[in-house]
Amino acid sequence: MVSLLLALSLTSAQAATVTLPDFSELAAENSPMVVNISTTRKVERAAYPQFRGMPDEMLRYFFGIPGQQGPRGQQPMPEEQVNSLGSGFIISEDGYIITNNHVVADADDIVVKLSNRQEMRAKIIGTDERSDIALIKIEGDDLPVAKIGTSKDLRVGEWVMAIGEPFGLDYTVTHGIVSALGRSLPDDTYVPFIQTDVPINPGNSGGPLLNMKGEVVGVNAQIFSKSGGSMGLSFSIPIDIAMNVAQQLKEKGHVERGFLGVGVQPVGRAHV
Repeated sequence: MVSLLLALSLTSAQAATVTLPDFSELAAENSPMVVNISTTRKVERAAYPQFRGMPDEMLRYFFGIPGQQGPRGQQPMPEEQVNSLGSGFIISEDGYIITNNHVVADADDIVVKLSNRQEMRAKIIGTDERSDIALIKIEGDDLPVAKIGTSKDLRVGEWVMAIGEPFGLDYTVTHGIVSALGRSLPDDTYVPFIQTDVPINPGNSGGPLLNMKGEVVGVNAQIFSKSGGSMGLSFSIPIDIAMNVAQQLKEKGHVERGFLGVGVQPVGRAHV
């Protein structure tokens, strides 16, 4: 009886070893093509917040109203610098990089850090708000390039891995499975998202989602969270869509889409 239990225990352990994949080689081979993206932009801040509620006439007399003409002349609007972090991946040896639109939108300065710690300034080639994809470029030669796969072959339950910069912790690797395919979100009517339970956090945006072959199958874009951190609901843009958008941005600087004048709505029992 003891021998039987020991045999069953060994069999279970061996099965677990066979079932759970090792991501170490996958991470080592694909980390070089992932980049960290830091952006800065200037935004107008509230003028004299410490005097909020005070009559405009009093503010104008003592300080002038920013952006308006007062006794002391035209007052400039106060500005502050906002910094943000994101991720991306290189798709060509000469430096084209895919990331999310919301990572670089309205940025005044974009700095890309490579896996060898080299930092380079990037320029925006084009952005597409609707798909949340942006194409940026750095100057380089023989850069490590991502292996592009297809999201069409993904299956629910398949293992996937993400590489990115959550909360500024660069080249962080996380993994999970595909939870659902073709997922639509309330604030988006175009992208059929890949839903996974891969831990994704702020800073992962724009980074690659890879299958077990080391192929990029998605661009990490959104999470559903009540805390601001990962809750096991992550959403990635299918790589087929991302590459199509990137190609149009590279060739034309914008994305063209067809339009079908048909509305879609859920059908309940009352409509059957």
